[in-house]
Amino acid sequence: MFQKLVAIEPTSLVDSAVKKLHTFAKEVILYNDIPADNGEIIRRIGDADAVLLSYTSRIDQEVIESCPNIRYIGMCCSLYAPESANVDIRFAESKGITVLGIRDYGDRGVVEFVLSELIRLLHGYDRPMWQDMPVEITGLKVGIIGLGVSGSMLADALSGMGADISYYSRTRKTALEENGYHYADLPSLLAENDVILTCLNKNVILLKEKEFQEMGNGKILFNTSIGPSHEVPALLHWLEAEPDKGTNYFVCDTLGAFGGTESELQAHSNIFCAKASAGRTRQAFDLLSEKVIANIETYFSMK
Repeated sequence: MFQKLVAIEPTSLVDSAVKKLHTFAKEVILYNDIPADNGEIIRRIGDADAVLLSYTSRIDQEVIESCPNIRYIGMCCSLYAPESANVDIRFAESKGITVLGIRDYGDRGVVEFVLSELIRLLHGYDRPMWQDMPVEITGLKVGIIGLGVSGSMLADALSGMGADISYYSRTRKTALEENGYHYADLPSLLAENDVILTCLNKNVILLKEKEFQEMGNGKILFNTSIGPSHEVPALLHWLEAEPDKGTNYFVCDTLGAFGGTESELQAHSNIFCAKASAGRTRQAFDLLSEKVIANIETYFSMK
């Protein structure tokens, strides 16, 4: 059992999971606001031996060095790789601290978001109409960059509605190709598809000026990643295509996925940003909570 468990910020755990936390620690402290800086994070952790955090704060080397009692850090947010994590995992592990995160809990909401926004653009429902008359998803050429869990779910959903799916990924997904999805190198995928979806890990910037030139115009680009998958100046330049070359549209759920400023967002009528995370649903919070609790149980089973 932990001596003290501290959640340094809101974690989106459901009530049953919060109750369960009290069976893992003699003392549980849950903060309901985001700490302003490292000094506040260090103050909140204090002598705790277990820490929970979401995606809105960081636990870096300074925090870890200042809180020597920590032996477990639970990330109540996506963990795909140490390089993209908001915890200095390698330094933590060098100090004997276990860091466990979760993944694949908000993907269904992302699929629904993409379908909703795409249909609105294709048909002109309270959006500019993509072409001169409504277009169905049937026969639409869709390129997906990153065929992980969310990417493959989007491929399945769009394919089920008749879209022609191609994908680019660091590794070939031959098993998924049996579903009729076609592998393409990145330049070909960008050039040959009308709708492009980036489904990448956080901090992976793949689309730069060269890639936007390869994409051409008259396209719809979605970013479903937590952070931008593009260089913002290159995206803004691409959105300014001359009207006779075809109008470009960019769609994302949060300002973080856009990667630019609020003023840049407002300045472009061809950017559609919901300003709300598509993955933050009731069902996602239930699944997030289950996985956070399971990670703590895994930690104790290892001891």
